[in-house]
Amino acid sequence: MPITLTPPEIDRRHRTGEGDGGGRRPPTDKRTGGNGEGDNWSDRPQGRRGPRERLSQARVGLLFALGGDLMFFVALVSAFFVRQTAGHFDAREQWINDWRPVLIPPILWLNTLVLLLSSLTIEAARRRLFHEPDVLEEWLGLGRPAARRAMPWVIATLALGSAFLVGQVMAWQQLSQQGAYFGSNPSSHFFYLLTITHAAHLLVGILALLAAAVGLVVTRKVEVRQILLDTSAWYWHAMGALWIFLFILLVFFQ
Repeated sequence: MPITLTPPEIDRRHRTGEGDGGGRRPPTDKRTGGNGEGDNWSDRPQGRRGPRERLSQARVGLLFALGGDLMFFVALVSAFFVRQTAGHFDAREQWINDWRPVLIPPILWLNTLVLLLSSLTIEAARRRLFHEPDVLEEWLGLGRPAARRAMPWVIATLALGSAFLVGQVMAWQQLSQQGAYFGSNPSSHFFYLLTITHAAHLLVGILALLAAAVGLVVTRKVEVRQILLDTSAWYWHAMGALWIFLFILLVFFQ
């Protein structure tokens, strides 16, 4: 029987299935991460490994920013207690303390409830935007169900946050009607200082939520929308927790 010699190139194509007969095996390069594009996030340099790492970096940046805010309010509260116990001796060598507690406007109780409710609504928005089935549809280009379902909760949070600020203005008006102004008494001075500073920080949160709401509509990348809303939501939670602390301070520790 004659011996048939197969050229190496033809034999290689026959074994790998590169001919017209099909049977080609899928790529097995594990560096691709399964997407066949040679794009494995685990092999990327630090800082370029995909949406999850960008979200973590945004959260770390927010944490450092909140740390600076925390130190600022710690300084204010420390000054609050120092000034509360400060005084002087009069001509008769009697200790005089000019601290006079401020009567808390009743609307602050309602404001606190409104802010707590807004924390629940923004958390609902954040969870809707990270709901996996909806996010998967967005990644596949099947619409924006996650953004569409998160938007009403963002709008509700904006409404409640605005109501809180309006309530704070009403509280300051009630104080002025009592004759308690910024410079009337050390206690009223710190009341205005703490509440106005917190309101300014909450206004920043409202602007961040507005940016997140615009991002839900105009931003095409899912991860960008998630980062905007996620960081805004955690900032909002931080402002809510800070207000609870300040409210307890003003009600029970004057």
